[in-house]
Amino acid sequence: MVYQQTLSFTTSGRNTTNISREIQHLVAQSGIKMGTCHIFVQHTSASLMLCENADPDVQHDMETFMQQIVPDGNPLFLHQDEGPDDMSAHIRTVLTNPDLTVPVSNSRCDLGVWQGVFLWEHRTHSHQRTIIVTVQGE
Repeated sequence: MVYQQTLSFTTSGRNTTNISREIQHLVAQSGIKMGTCHIFVQHTSASLMLCENADPDVQHDMETFMQQIVPDGNPLFLHQDEGPDDMSAHIRTVLTNPDLTVPVSNSRCDLGVWQGVFLWEHRTHSHQRTIIVTVQGE
């Protein structure tokens, strides 16, 4: 069996949003007991990450690290059509993941105790982001 739904999120600029609850809801709604859940963000300047969900300092530290390796407005970047965060956002997406696949057991994503699924916005301004969730199994 295959089940697919689209989710929409409005980000508040460069940050992470824990979307685990919404993903778990769709997996439960699918009726699939065992299989896989594939999550895909349809954008080139946002990504997904499986990260610790207990301490928000972890997401803050991820962003601090990313700012050091891919700073906005780097003079090496030719593509800055939408501002100094444009190309850096694209690079951040390539370095991270536009998609995740996690196992489904007992009609839930089988995440570890401290794992959460996060939408990581790489632009500095608010954006509407679309995520496709596909659950396959039996």
